[in-house]
Parts: sequence; C-alpha cells; structure tokens
Amino acid sequence: MSMQQSAATPAVYTDLGRVMESITRRFLDVLRMELGRIGVTDLSPTQALMLLHIGNEELSVRDLLERGYYLGSNASYNLKHLVESGYVDRSASQRDRRAARLRLSDLGLSTCEALRRLEAMRADGLLRSESDGADFETTYRTLRRLERAWMDLIRYDDVDAP
Repeated sequence: MSMQQSAATPAVYTDLGRVMESITRRFLDVLRMELGRIGVTDLSPTQALMLLHIGNEELSVRDLLERGYYLGSNASYNLKHLVESGYVDRSASQRDRRAARLRLSDLGLSTCEALRRLEAMRADGLLRSESDGADFETTYRTLRRLERAWMDLIRYDDVDAP
C-alpha cells in the first residue's frame, strides 16, 4: 500500500470536517477568554475575528464577508454591533455610494493590538522547538491545500451540474 493510500483513509477524510469544526469552537472559546482577559465584555469572539480580519485596512463589506466566510444575516448583525459600539467606522464608498467601506476606529485598533499580543504569547507557548514550528507550518499548508481542493470541487462541480 502506498503512503498516500495509508495516510488518507476514508475515515480520516470524513473525520476532518468534525475535527476542524471542533478546533474552531475551541479557538472561539480561547478568544472569548482572551477578550475577558483584556476587559472587553461587549464583543463576541466572532465580532473580534471580524475586527482582526479588517486590521489596518479599509475594506468593503463584501471583501470582509469573502475574507472571513461570514454568513449574511449574522454578518450584518455583527457589523451593525461593531459600528454602534464604536469599534468600526463605516462610510460610503467614493466610487459607489451604495457600497460601504469599513475601517477600524481607534477603539477597534487598540482591541486588535491587545488581542494580537495575546495571540503571539499563545503561539510562542505552543512552539517549544524548531520541529514544532515546522509541524505547524506543514499543518497550515495542508489545511490551505484542502480548503482550495474543496473550493475547486464545489466550483467545478457546480459548473458540471445539470
């Protein structure tokens, strides 16, 4: 049996989605804990991720949604909360007045900076050796490759559908 066949059994492939979902939930739990640690009680972990996705850029709402894979009505609710709470400044696009542009306010920027410091601390705690760093890089590349493969499968399968 080849290495490819033994490593990617159907059971492992099937379980990947469950494991990734579980990891995402744990990551959101950690993010919730970190928000509490920096004294931010008015943001959900998803809203904090939206802030981190905007970062130092100015984005359209569409760009943010595509970048973060947020769902429509939830994204609208979360963005409205971020704007009303003063974390995000929303303005009309110069090119298309119907389109909104998003930028972090000073409060949003300082919150992101505090979260990034905690993330750096957590990442450092996970990487105890050079091989740990290499393992994380390999895992990241593998997950990105899987994401692209699934995106291509959906994109090209939709084209071929009757």
